[in-house]
Amino acid sequence: MTYRRAAIPALVGGLLITALLWWAGASVQALHLAGTADAIGGRAAADLERWLIPWSYDPPDVVRFGAGASDWVNGTPDPDGARYLALYHTALQIRFAAVFAFFVPGALHLVRRLPPVHGRLPATLLAVWAWGLVAGTLAVTVSAPWVIASQGRGSYRFLPQLAAALSAGCQILVVAALVAAAGTVLAARITVKGAGPLPRQAVPPRAARLSATAGTAVVALSVVVLSYQSVAAALQRFDPLGGMFAEPGDLLRGWLLLGGWAGPAGTPFGDWLLYRVPDVLLLVVVWWALRWLPVLLVRSTVPAMAVGAVCATVLGLLASQLLRTVTDGAGLRWGLIYLSSGLGYGVPAALTCGLVAGVAAVATLRLTVGRADDVPEAVPPAESPAHS
Repeated sequence: MTYRRAAIPALVGGLLITALLWWAGASVQALHLAGTADAIGGRAAADLERWLIPWSYDPPDVVRFGAGASDWVNGTPDPDGARYLALYHTALQIRFAAVFAFFVPGALHLVRRLPPVHGRLPATLLAVWAWGLVAGTLAVTVSAPWVIASQGRGSYRFLPQLAAALSAGCQILVVAALVAAAGTVLAARITVKGAGPLPRQAVPPRAARLSATAGTAVVALSVVVLSYQSVAAALQRFDPLGGMFAEPGDLLRGWLLLGGWAGPAGTPFGDWLLYRVPDVLLLVVVWWALRWLPVLLVRSTVPAMAVGAVCATVLGLLASQLLRTVTDGAGLRWGLIYLSSGLGYGVPAALTCGLVAGVAAVATLRLTVGRADDVPEAVPPAESPAHS
């Protein structure tokens, strides 16, 4: 599939996710209308406002009140209040531009290497959905310094503040990314017509399994080793720097850890095993996705495998979070809003682990197949294995 054909769906998806997030942020004022709390409940309204504020040009209280208090100092006008508000608006402009800028290249690459034809449509939809979460999280991350500075305390524990901002607005991002992925796939279905044969690859099953195992081992390193209580605590205490960049422990945990666990001390072993099932589900989803990714891709290049592994890790993370909420039982008692509150966290760690897992998977694949440049060329559709 040519870049020209893949660019149109990527642009459609980028515009969709940007517009949806802007619309969601602009809807914050509706939660303050009389009767809103009575209609959806005070707790639900407060949760929705907390999720929407990171995408709203209406600044949070810490910015609004700080700016209002500093408009006048000793009876004379003080421009700092207006400057803080302007800085916050600049942060939002960077955030929305970054969402579009990060989404389009990833979606372009996915649609080109994983076009929604020959049974690939569900895989393309899920991959673009996961990439939408990655794009939104990266946008929040790169714009976070301006948001922190607009609150007037940018030099105080900057890295912990940055770590706290990594998952801001992730719940709304899950929904917006899904809608954008659907729009991208629908547009890709139209543009892919007449693009010529887009066959699947003939990948030996043993090579695909070994590749998936190598990639999953990288993700398991984060889930099993780094997320263990004592190791996570050591990362939390890691602080070789000083000054503005002191206390990077929270940031390291956000970018490296996909979970957190300890031994079953004081807990029945059966309950402890049940609580670990979501972690197992995460690894199963990653392995299964990496197992079939080389088969579904038009060509298993390093960038395609790396982006695909990132998407697989994000999807596994979402599946584990949903399962944990359901098995916890609290989500069923508190309703859909509570059920959605745990979704979307940990995407930075999924991005880091997924990139390394993708590189490890494609390296293992090439070594196993025995070719240094690429895996075997795609076979014609008539000769494609029935099971792939």
